[in-house]
Amino acid sequence: MSISEIAHQNHEELWPGYQSKAAQTDPELIEVFDNFAFYEIISHDSMDTKTRVLMILASTIGSHALTEFKMMANAALNVGATPVEVKEIVYQAVPYVGISKVVDFIYATNEILTERGIILPLDGQSTTDIKTRLEKGLAKQKEIFGELIDNLYKNSPKDLLHIQHYLSANCFGDYVTRNGLDVKTRELVTLTFLIALGGTESQIKGHIRGNANLGNDRQTLINLMTQLLPYVGYPRTLNAINCLNEVLPE
Repeated sequence: MSISEIAHQNHEELWPGYQSKAAQTDPELIEVFDNFAFYEIISHDSMDTKTRVLMILASTIGSHALTEFKMMANAALNVGATPVEVKEIVYQAVPYVGISKVVDFIYATNEILTERGIILPLDGQSTTDIKTRLEKGLAKQKEIFGELIDNLYKNSPKDLLHIQHYLSANCFGDYVTRNGLDVKTRELVTLTFLIALGGTESQIKGHIRGNANLGNDRQTLINLMTQLLPYVGYPRTLNAINCLNEVLPE
């Protein structure tokens, strides 16, 4: 195989000494993919390795790709991500991807951490309780989206107002307020879930605005979409880019 030295070095950084079975059975594919993903794509920008791997990790959950998730979870830990950071990405997937799909990733994470000698459960990261989750969740929504949240409540049909309360108390109050990841990183993670899921363009546009409000500018989001490309494919990436150009034009 003719895999570039830079691609090999970048691959080795994530999985030192790893021997790929696919390199033996499908050498042409691995040559093309590794040169693209581990040289051409990584060379596009200066996104730090840990952030890049954590975002790819999040994308594997949105893509329901358990085998690749296990690879990326180990890679994340190898490049300095903490067990809490990995767990928090998995937990945050629940309100966006759904527990039916996320439960397998929870079990896989526990197996990986246990194999590494990490005692479970990890220290709790919740910052809310049953009495404060709505108030703190609503505050977090407004931190990210501003006055849009007031408009969502104001314009909601009465028979659907409970969904707005669920978003504030559950999605944001139970999950996004947690420690372990800062809010800028969490908003990138959320956008990554949505890109990987596909068919979520309306939510992608909203979370592009949310990211911009927190300081994740157009170039940051271009970098994110570029790094996700080999893992989510061109259609989902191009759809996300269309959303970006609409919300944050050049």
